[in-house]
Amino acid sequence: MHAAAATPAPASGPATLTSLRESLQRERAAVVAAFRENLRPDAFLNGLRRLVDRTLIQLLEIHPLPAGAALAAVGGYGRGELYPYSDVDILILLPEAPRAEDESAVSDLLTALWDLGLEPGHSVRTVAQCLEEAAADITVETALLEARFLAGSRALMRTFTQQMQKRMDPRAFVRTKKLEMQQRHTRYENTPYALEPNCKESPGGLRDLQVILWMARAAGFGRTWRQIADAGLLTPQEARHLRRAEQAFKRLRIELHLLAGRREDRVIFDHQSALARVYEIPANSGRRPSEVLMQRYYWAAKLVTQLNNILVQNIESRLNDDGSEAEPVEIDEDFVHRRGLLDIRLDDAFERKPTLLLRAFLVMQQHSELTGMSARMVRALWHARRRIDGQFRANPVNRKLFLSLLQQPRGIVHELRRMNDLGVLPQYLPPFRRIVGQMQHDLFHVYTVDQHTLMVVRNLRRFTMQEHAHEYPLCSDLVANFERHWLLYVAALFHDIAKGRGGDHSELGAVDVRRFARSHGIDKEDAQLLEFLVRNHLLLSTVAQKQDLSDPAVIRDFADKVGTERRLTALYLLTVADIRGTSPKVWNTWKGKLLESLYRQTLAVLGGATVSTTAVLSQRKQEAASLLRLAGLRDDARDALWQQLDVAYFLRHEASDIAWHTRHLYHKVANPTPVVRARYTEAESLQFMIYARSTADLFTRLCAWFESRRLSIQDARITTTRHGWALDSFVVLSSGSASELRAMVSLLEHDLAAYLDTAEPLPRGASGTIGRASRRSRVFPVTPSIELHPDERGRAWILSMSATDRPGLLHAVARIFDAHALTVSSAKVMTLGERVEDVFVLDGEALTDNRAQLRFEQALLGTLAA
Repeated sequence: MHAAAATPAPASGPATLTSLRESLQRERAAVVAAFRENLRPDAFLNGLRRLVDRTLIQLLEIHPLPAGAALAAVGGYGRGELYPYSDVDILILLPEAPRAEDESAVSDLLTALWDLGLEPGHSVRTVAQCLEEAAADITVETALLEARFLAGSRALMRTFTQQMQKRMDPRAFVRTKKLEMQQRHTRYENTPYALEPNCKESPGGLRDLQVILWMARAAGFGRTWRQIADAGLLTPQEARHLRRAEQAFKRLRIELHLLAGRREDRVIFDHQSALARVYEIPANSGRRPSEVLMQRYYWAAKLVTQLNNILVQNIESRLNDDGSEAEPVEIDEDFVHRRGLLDIRLDDAFERKPTLLLRAFLVMQQHSELTGMSARMVRALWHARRRIDGQFRANPVNRKLFLSLLQQPRGIVHELRRMNDLGVLPQYLPPFRRIVGQMQHDLFHVYTVDQHTLMVVRNLRRFTMQEHAHEYPLCSDLVANFERHWLLYVAALFHDIAKGRGGDHSELGAVDVRRFARSHGIDKEDAQLLEFLVRNHLLLSTVAQKQDLSDPAVIRDFADKVGTERRLTALYLLTVADIRGTSPKVWNTWKGKLLESLYRQTLAVLGGATVSTTAVLSQRKQEAASLLRLAGLRDDARDALWQQLDVAYFLRHEASDIAWHTRHLYHKVANPTPVVRARYTEAESLQFMIYARSTADLFTRLCAWFESRRLSIQDARITTTRHGWALDSFVVLSSGSASELRAMVSLLEHDLAAYLDTAEPLPRGASGTIGRASRRSRVFPVTPSIELHPDERGRAWILSMSATDRPGLLHAVARIFDAHALTVSSAKVMTLGERVEDVFVLDGEALTDNRAQLRFEQALLGTLAA
């Protein structure tokens, strides 16, 4: 059923507000029903517009306009587009300044509009006031540009239209609208790839399409995509692309309004899955329907962004054309430099020589005076990208060109991004096409896969730049001595290239990069390095953050897997760049310290260092003793404490930590009151030492206290001395600044010591109840999982768990340990955005009995899923 068919027969007798409201609701429902049948956005928007037009005209019979006035629709309503919950923007045009009776009539009319359920966005102005406001505010001028007569004085409306056209300065309008668009893009971080994009205002959204139409209209180039194409600013194919994108965005905005039941233009997490159902996107093994939906959105936004840039340049060029052609500066037989932009000599250059599709980007890298590409060239390149086919990719010249792009001293990241935006990179690397615009709802990636990949390349590139050497000095030193560091860029391009296919993306990506290396003539040793890096790009971070780096066996096993110093260095550089490119919230200095510690220990092993337990124990004690002597402590002074500590303690703590503990405890071995010390570390964290009588619930009480102070536990090492005291070490992070943390150290020491000494109840608000998950994690939760198995020596149990992070989660888990009489000897807490992946080393009778172990696992899973 079409909207027009829903028009009812005229009711007998004069209309009333009640009859108008009932008719409006009834006909609106019919328009929505028609849309559900035909899914034609323009028919829907025009249907609502016609319905509101009729309603307003009928309302004027009840509440007439002031004498001589005109009623006009402006803004989106004036353009003929009315979304389900958009404001009804109207202009009440007066012939002269309003009198008291005019103001009363306008007030009655607006009140009646609200009573009808229409939300008016209104202005009441004379023609002179309209001109004054338009001159002062480009937004007002734009809204008035689309004014459409509804009722009242046609003569007054005609005067208004003529005056608005008379004052229009196309050049100034285009210049100001471009500036306004740039400011809006900045507010939305200059990317169409936001996690929750605004389909109206974000770059590549509906507003960008409207800006082009406004510019073209002001410049006299037409009001529709077809008219703009006829004016020579668009090709017919580009016009069709923009028309399809416009219809897609219009439908999306309509669906958002209907789904939310209010004005909502953001594609928020809460709506993404529901929208995917509305669009009937099927699920598959590798990807959520919502991820498919968002990838379609990003592809459309990317298209609009690209054509938007071309059109703005073309419109400006036409308006500013004074008849003189800028004298081109020759670069070579194919390219010229014109007004700071790279241009092609011939319109069909890319069709004649497809190899230029890659060489264009190489020329950009090799000529620092170039600031960009001309609209003419961008258009030709964008249209010719389809020439990149199997034959093109098999051409040795093109393969050499692509590798050359990665080997240049400048412009690598800029040109890779430009290649991605123009569709060249996805065409040249077909597997890359599948990750363009692919969202990852894993709670820690905040970029689409392709944007994350390019961010990793960017991070690796920064390691090579002297001006960024202060950010990661070790990485800068390592990459400076790494031969053919461009191989790292190849590894970055492929490390996530198989995301969303189903299966292990590391294994699938390793196959892709092996094929790439073979086809591009990369020698065997380098090809093996690439394959190793892609297959194992998660290995270093997993070992560093989940395993005990004080255990020599862990280091030996990791060294065996890595094999060579070159592989280790490459993996370390890729890992740091990868984590940094995941989300600003995921990286912290503590993680950086863990990665560096694993790198240095493994490097020593690969260099021939002995890592037997006996050797490590001896070395650790000797280093700690040396530090204590420097602090003025005699060797015999430490014996009372060290005799109470077992081998595991010395293996699991660094020499500096052992010395720090000993300085504060050597004379307090049997101290009746708790001893608490804290210090600020180079990893921008706080390290706590707690020495107190061991109790069954001590770990739980400490978790509760840290939670109550909003300190996030990253690492915990629990030691019970031979005479029954607990010597616990915690590394915690705070959201506060470094100066705030330093200032809090003494206060926190005193507060925790007093809390433990008085044995007061657990802090208020720390009852073990898990707080609410974030909005994003509620929509895309992590399925809780646990893995429990005995360690290699059979002395303890290792528990690995992953779940959605929520306030109080660790404390609630600790209570489960207490309830099953389990003791914790160490804990590693890894927070990835809003996902936690924690590892605990446990001991207790419950783990040796199958039924008791099952009850424990069920209770833990229940807590994680709560």
